[in-house]
Amino acid sequence: MARLNIVLVEPEIPQNTGNIARTCAATGARLHLVEPMGFKPDDTKLKRAGLDYWHLLDITYYSSLDDFFAKNQGGNFYYFTTKAQHTHSDVAYPDNAYLVFGKETAGLPEALLFANPERCVRLPMRGQARSLNLSNAVAVGVYEVLRQWNYPELQNEGRLREYNWEDA
Repeated sequence: MARLNIVLVEPEIPQNTGNIARTCAATGARLHLVEPMGFKPDDTKLKRAGLDYWHLLDITYYSSLDDFFAKNQGGNFYYFTTKAQHTHSDVAYPDNAYLVFGKETAGLPEALLFANPERCVRLPMRGQARSLNLSNAVAVGVYEVLRQWNYPELQNEGRLREYNWEDA
């Protein structure tokens, strides 16, 4: 099974992280949270946004960005930033891809971006907008990777509750 990793560096808003956790639970992506965070892992807003999917998560916490990189050597890192020169859909994401997102108010450290220009990607948007909401940006990134991988191990067909599609 292909492995997708979502990394949040110093997330600040518990509802965003809860929504991202729900996306990870629904898609099988691993979630990596890098401290310091703007909330505690037991924050009620975080738990509420993630609904009852917490038991489906593969989640790891790190004390710092250095700690994260030390424990995930050899990963294929892609840095999502509004400052990138490449779009997220220009990349062919390999197995064990790490989609790395920065905190809501400042993004990722510029030194990290400058050291990895070919691994920096952006979501296209109008120039007047600063950025998308973090949980929306993560969802776009996750589903682009999964689309490229042909949605491995995900349910691709839905069912109606009261009707049968074959009868239509």
